[in-house]
Amino acid sequence: MTSNHFASATQNCDAIIIGAGFAGLYALHRLRRLGIKAQIFEAGDDVGGTWYWNRYPGCRCDVESMEYSYSFDEGLQQEWNWTERYASQSEILAYARHVAERFDLRRDISLGTRVTAVRWDDERRVWTVHADNGRRAEARWCIMATGVLSAGRIPAFEGLDQFEGATYHTSTWPHQGVDFSGMRVAVMGTGSSGVQAIPLIAQQASRLHVLLRTPNYVVPARNGPLDDHEIRRFKSDYPRLREEARNYKGGVLLRLGNKSATEVSPEERERAFEERWQMGGAFNFQSTFNDIQTHLQANTHASDFLRSKIAGIVKDPVKANWLQPRHLLGTRRLCVGTDFYETFNRPNVDLINLREEPMAGFTRKGVRVGSREIELDAMVFATGFDAVTGALSAIDIVGREGLTLSQHWAQGPRTALGLMTAGFPNLFLITGPGSPSVLSNVIVSIEQHVEWVTDCMVTLQSQGRATIEPTQQTEAEWTEHVASLGSQTLFANGESWYMGSNVPGKPRVLLPYVGGVPAYREHCAQVAARGYEGFTLADFDS
Repeated sequence: MTSNHFASATQNCDAIIIGAGFAGLYALHRLRRLGIKAQIFEAGDDVGGTWYWNRYPGCRCDVESMEYSYSFDEGLQQEWNWTERYASQSEILAYARHVAERFDLRRDISLGTRVTAVRWDDERRVWTVHADNGRRAEARWCIMATGVLSAGRIPAFEGLDQFEGATYHTSTWPHQGVDFSGMRVAVMGTGSSGVQAIPLIAQQASRLHVLLRTPNYVVPARNGPLDDHEIRRFKSDYPRLREEARNYKGGVLLRLGNKSATEVSPEERERAFEERWQMGGAFNFQSTFNDIQTHLQANTHASDFLRSKIAGIVKDPVKANWLQPRHLLGTRRLCVGTDFYETFNRPNVDLINLREEPMAGFTRKGVRVGSREIELDAMVFATGFDAVTGALSAIDIVGREGLTLSQHWAQGPRTALGLMTAGFPNLFLITGPGSPSVLSNVIVSIEQHVEWVTDCMVTLQSQGRATIEPTQQTEAEWTEHVASLGSQTLFANGESWYMGSNVPGKPRVLLPYVGGVPAYREHCAQVAARGYEGFTLADFDS
């Protein structure tokens, strides 16, 4: 079938899913099992979502691999074997491809199809989806599986278009890889992507300049091969372990500290932090005590411990000082790395503090900081994402009476349960703003969302209902609930992508739900059990 045919024909199905990452793949699989005809539109040339696009050196997950996987199919759990504690991008992508093949999903996935517009027809009760290649489809339901960290961004820099060297963003890395051997390279960004990429780029580059804007806390991954005993332990008890994880706040198995960091002696506190440092992992460290994210003094103790570790690892006291964050631990994403701080002891690695030498822009040969020019062969932007809402705002989503989602969210995202928004009937958001999303094992949150959404669709079909959408009151109440819970934590004290602070002009709103996976699941379950209380269900003839 040619693209010209697609331009003139409209595909019809029950549901359109936008995105073929982990959310989109599971949504398609579950809808099929429920007898609902669905089609995925995916911008990339393969499945995998963020793990298709992000291929920078060192890219890997910061949730342990035995848990960063689907739980919906026992056969899948038993047959797939992870090789490392924290899986690499290539292994996670291979897993996504395996899932697509195992469940024969590809026949209902349109790759290389970037959705540009989604528009609601209130008279006909359908969504029309438009893509950049001329594809057009109509469906009663539209599921936005666009991902929470999928809209990469590069800040606007003067002269960047004049720079003659190569430029890269970690979120759209060349699939063939990049060889930096013998090159003069700069990396901007020390968030999760930069933390993972910098040590490996430093091993290749003749000179690496790290352009430091805001330092982040980094705990060691302690990554390594998974042994057969650990794999057997999980596989022999997967159902119980999965349920246990779903009852932890972050949706991951943890040894949670049951004490306050302020009620123990300094010696006991130091021992506890050191034990978690040696264990590795962000979730582990943040769970050392039960009040690190809610009590200022407890957070200060944890932050001071990590700053002391940086000072002990980085030999140059000036670099060590620059690399020590001043924000509260956890108000920006806690990064997991391997040899990140040790990399700054290499003779070929230069640290440039942009607070002392401000970025003045790019030149033909390199970058200008302060009063000097640094000549470069390549520039790497590890500058992050327009998180949670960015992929949604990149699509022209138009609901009832011509209301656009951008207009509706002009003062910040407003949702009911992070799943739907008023004025946009039958439009579902997977891990949307106002849900645990980035503060959880996202696959746990994806499965719960997909199951709630698909169960909702089946229920409405059985009742002969045409549409569902939250009332404005429900949306307002949930948005206020999310904000209220956030105000009881230390998140609001930070400037990060959790708050949308990294994108100029983006409303400063806490994007994820901080109440935890179990509490959130209970809210969702109660809404469904009460006949979708707080949502308007309309009949076809209304």
